[in-house]
Amino acid sequence: MIVAKFLVVSNDLKGIMTKYFTMHLDNPQPRLIKQAVAILNAGEVIAYPTDSGYALGCSLNSKKALETIRKLRDLDEKHPLTLLCHSIAQVSQYCFVNNEVFRILKRYTPGPYTFILPATKLVPKPAQGIKRKVVGIRILQHPVVDAMLSEMTAPMLSTSLWLAKDETPITDPTLIAPRTGGAVGLILDTGIMGDLPSTVIDLLNDKPVIIRKGLGDPSPFE
Repeated sequence: MIVAKFLVVSNDLKGIMTKYFTMHLDNPQPRLIKQAVAILNAGEVIAYPTDSGYALGCSLNSKKALETIRKLRDLDEKHPLTLLCHSIAQVSQYCFVNNEVFRILKRYTPGPYTFILPATKLVPKPAQGIKRKVVGIRILQHPVVDAMLSEMTAPMLSTSLWLAKDETPITDPTLIAPRTGGAVGLILDTGIMGDLPSTVIDLLNDKPVIIRKGLGDPSPFE
């Protein structure tokens, strides 16, 4: 029985190749996970599944990949990107975490939330919100993401796969390559997903502020 596929999707206009892995959702194939991490470390953009739909990701230190993501999303330099972390301990290396923020993270992660926090010097400046020196963080529970992060020494930069001028995120992985024009180096396919992104909560001040309502229940922060 064939349990995984490795396809190559070409973009005829640019001659760029997009790799395509069909992943087991509950038990991701270790060989494919290692290849995905190698592609990230080589400075390419990947599309991958999260608990709230598909997302774009890249290495924390790949300026070129980060610029590609900003272009695909039409995000200016003031818009902070998200760090996908495997634990609160890792979050505390890249963000300033006080006692109240720690309590919130402990209660609501892993989960479909993105929290905006002050960035430390470990976060590359191109990933920060330029004027406020902030970054989003996510800790989620997903077998594919867990497997990738276990192979990485740093968080992955991430943002929802919601392309510029689209009214909703892309939910069908077979549409990602043609819609991104060869800009994505790898697609990790676990099937069609939902179109609700994470709920975004600003924790920069004493009182949480809801920036975007999504899959995560916003009521605890209202």
